[in-house]
Amino acid sequence: MAPRDCAGPPPPPPPPPHAWVWPGRMLAMGALAAFWVLSLLTYGYLSWGQGLEEEEEGTLRAQSGERPEPSTTATSQPHLIFVLADDQGFRDVGYHGSEIKTPTLDKLAAEGVKLENYYVQPICTPSRSQFITGKYQIHTGLQHSIIRPTQPNCLPLDNATLPQKLKEVGYSTHMVGKWHLGFYRKECMPTKRGFDTFFGSLLGSGDYYTHYKCDSPGMCGYDLYENDNAAWDYDNGIYSTQMYTQRVQQILASHDPRKPIFLYIAYQAVHSPLQAPSRYFEHYRSIININRRRYAAMLSCLDEAINNVTLALKTYGFYNNSIIIYSSDNGGQPTAGGSNWPLRGSKGTYWEGGIRAVGFVHSPLLKNKGTVCKELVHITDWYPTLISLAEGQIDEDIQLDGYDVWETISEGLRSPRVDILHNIDPIYTKAKNGSWAAGYGIWNTAIQSAIRVQHWKLLTGNPGYSDWVPPQSFSNLGPNRWHNERITLSTGKSVWLFNITADPYERVDLSHRYPGIVKQLLRRLSQFNKTAVPVRYPPKDPRSNPRLNGGVWGPWYKEEYKKKKPSKNKAEKKKKKSKTKKKQQKAGSFPNCGSGVCHHRG
Repeated sequence: MAPRDCAGPPPPPPPPPHAWVWPGRMLAMGALAAFWVLSLLTYGYLSWGQGLEEEEEGTLRAQSGERPEPSTTATSQPHLIFVLADDQGFRDVGYHGSEIKTPTLDKLAAEGVKLENYYVQPICTPSRSQFITGKYQIHTGLQHSIIRPTQPNCLPLDNATLPQKLKEVGYSTHMVGKWHLGFYRKECMPTKRGFDTFFGSLLGSGDYYTHYKCDSPGMCGYDLYENDNAAWDYDNGIYSTQMYTQRVQQILASHDPRKPIFLYIAYQAVHSPLQAPSRYFEHYRSIININRRRYAAMLSCLDEAINNVTLALKTYGFYNNSIIIYSSDNGGQPTAGGSNWPLRGSKGTYWEGGIRAVGFVHSPLLKNKGTVCKELVHITDWYPTLISLAEGQIDEDIQLDGYDVWETISEGLRSPRVDILHNIDPIYTKAKNGSWAAGYGIWNTAIQSAIRVQHWKLLTGNPGYSDWVPPQSFSNLGPNRWHNERITLSTGKSVWLFNITADPYERVDLSHRYPGIVKQLLRRLSQFNKTAVPVRYPPKDPRSNPRLNGGVWGPWYKEEYKKKKPSKNKAEKKKKKSKTKKKQQKAGSFPNCGSGVCHHRG
């Protein structure tokens, strides 16, 4: 049976007081002391429960009216709460005109700062890697696609992560939700990358109730973890949005608000498969398109979950010294119910619909509340911004791509960021008509790339699905592409230029009108490319099959796999060496070979 809502049951009460036993004439004094401690704990428990009402099935909801914040001696370091939604479309929030009701997100954004020139990456792994390292994909080797469950790949271990830097300055660090940064080795797991605790999934998607995922026929397994072990105890058919919210409540209930905490809450919603508890469908019966209706129900549930997270922050004394950041990881997928209208394109593309995201900051610590920030902000910026807010240090030898944008957001100052490298993917399907000639000898336009410099955005290669998908596309069981504004790419087209400030919907290509600007941006791409590391995208490893790991997706790579098997004899070794040498001579010289991927300039 589907759970009733996404609030979660009440968090556990504080631990009971210890029994005090005193010998002889100290017994009476001990009894009084015990009574005094018990009274304090009882009072504290009752005050913690303020603002919560119990509904049926043990769930919680907020009482009407405002509830006073419990008084605490706050740390000078703010509590940092980063909420990452999955596949939420640009239009899919109430304050962007959506028909989907998101009262919590609307209220938090209205009372905080809305980020209306905010960019992420077009797919899951890249956004998450850039958030946690402050570096572009080209500087971590994750330029291409996502990390697949069967790949021996993960976020490179030599990158200092955000939670690791926060731990250095005394933060307790917790992650709840979707990891999707690789797990083939134990060293890749969240608890080895800076998180004190982890509760969530390792893969990119899975069933919301059973927490199982099939990557391909015969490649299926359980994907729910408590720290470094499969969380079989939670295999109870609980909807993941509800379950993750429960865990956040429990973490806050057991943490001392006088000590700083970093909470990374990466919800699975609203990524496919499209599943939601039945009660959330009630308000969306008028939506004919079944995918859009399911998506709307999922987003409503997520909105309610955010409300309960905010309530928990207030209930347990964190809110007054907290900074809540909300972000989607990429644009919406129209075929799975998401909408990016009026932006062009969708998830997985470098059009604005794939990379321009819903985002806002809500905090009592903001100087200018209730404002809109139109300055350029990118997901890599959270790394230096949060470390700076935490009073941490960034090593001088670390080359970050992010900027500290707190004064931009809080005080309305100009952003230190003037450009964004959206990506350079040297192994994505090449544009058939791209060439060095089309790139003025500066850049091979067959390569998929995108860059923003001030008002200008340049795309080369194959940017991906380029339709505009208006709301009426969801009126049928499609979405019906007859309603879409479709663009047939001109023969020979491999370069586009837009003034995004004047034309945020990418309707007027200016590449022929301003060849000088095209050349400038191509040179900037070329400069970035010189700093790129080799792509990490290894072939699948059959040892990753959950059948070989107790039915669970999890680390499979062991140290003994590294050891090379000795050759049978010297003659065989010599023969193998000779074959390898011939192969190299035939292939030619490729300077950027690494991790099984080679790139050639031509």
